[in-house]
Amino acid sequence: MATTTHGVPAAELDDSTLERELERLHETRHETFLNGTADALEAHTARMLELEQEYARRFPQKTAPDLLRTREGSRMVDGRD
Repeated sequence: MATTTHGVPAAELDDSTLERELERLHETRHETFLNGTADALEAHTARMLELEQEYARRFPQKTAPDLLRTREGSRMVDGRD
């Protein structure tokens, strides 16, 4: 199955539009997974990944893992090195 990008390329979106489109895709993910066709899920996944990767590139500080969600961070909080 060939996947084509739908919508404006993520790199061309302004910050607020990128964030709005990403939020919308996250909202519709479950419905697409449960009730969409294989093609719809493939297209949804491709677009979601495109938007997520662009968002992470622009906002690395917002997508960095929470310190408590890493082994190293948990050890530091517990006083272990």
